[in-house]
Amino acid sequence: MRDRFTRDPAQAALYEALCGKTASERISENNQGEQNVSMENRKTAPVGVFDSGVGGLTVAREISRQLPNENIVYFGDTARVPYGSKSQNTIIRFSEQIIRFLKTKGVKAIVIACNTASALALDAVRDEFDIPVMGVVIPGARAAVEATKNRKVGVVGTDATVQSGMYTKIIHEMAPDVKVIEKACPLFVPLVEEGFKEHVVTQEIIEYYLESMRKTDIDAMILGCTHYPLLRSKIREYMGEKIQIVNPAYETAMDLKAMLRKMDMENDGSSPQHSRYSFYVSDAAEKFRRFANTVMPFDVPTTNVVNIEEY
Repeated sequence: MRDRFTRDPAQAALYEALCGKTASERISENNQGEQNVSMENRKTAPVGVFDSGVGGLTVAREISRQLPNENIVYFGDTARVPYGSKSQNTIIRFSEQIIRFLKTKGVKAIVIACNTASALALDAVRDEFDIPVMGVVIPGARAAVEATKNRKVGVVGTDATVQSGMYTKIIHEMAPDVKVIEKACPLFVPLVEEGFKEHVVTQEIIEYYLESMRKTDIDAMILGCTHYPLLRSKIREYMGEKIQIVNPAYETAMDLKAMLRKMDMENDGSSPQHSRYSFYVSDAAEKFRRFANTVMPFDVPTTNVVNIEEY
């Protein structure tokens, strides 16, 4: 298998942005009071995945498909969703709290399955914590660069993600000739969170937000929020078949797979400790569980509530 991070110089240079310059040296170090991921159990240790709510389940689903032996601990910050309207400092603080919680579960790596947190908090938490942390922006940007034929890419995301300009920055680092058009669609997240995917108002809001984007000549569009793939069919229907819709979840799962292999941490399934999934939220556990059962390819029997402010 060809290394996903050395296919061209730009991607090789960006590899360090996925997990930090000294990620492989950080595995055996942990903060006081947290479980240690030793050399012996690092393969069977779970992967931590977190999002502001249910959107990150699209990433967890893809990880479970592409890395079926990996154990996953998922946290959805359902008490504080949405992140897209919050400040960078607040998002960094939320991310720090969640990572501290996930480390108590002995995770070996963390995927920030939230575009807003990936754009605004990844650098800060990667420098702070002694564990590989990767986001979803770089994988999504790379997939769009590979998909576009006319070098024009659209990005839809939350207010915070669009205002950060992170997708444009990363895409231009990979391919300076690509034109990027970004559009904030803040109501998509609450529509998904409240179960309004099939409601007529969702179609109306999609048309309201994406009318201007449809009039452009982009040929690829990034769903720059992990909630948005849950509206993918409706977005594709409105935008038309000529536009390739990029869902960063698959690319993120494949980058995680490559990273774990590179660091000799991939769970090969030889131990009984594999394919175990745990779900935690900061509020509304039963509502989350019901929703998770519509997204995940397996039954989610229980979801536990965590007072995340304690971390």
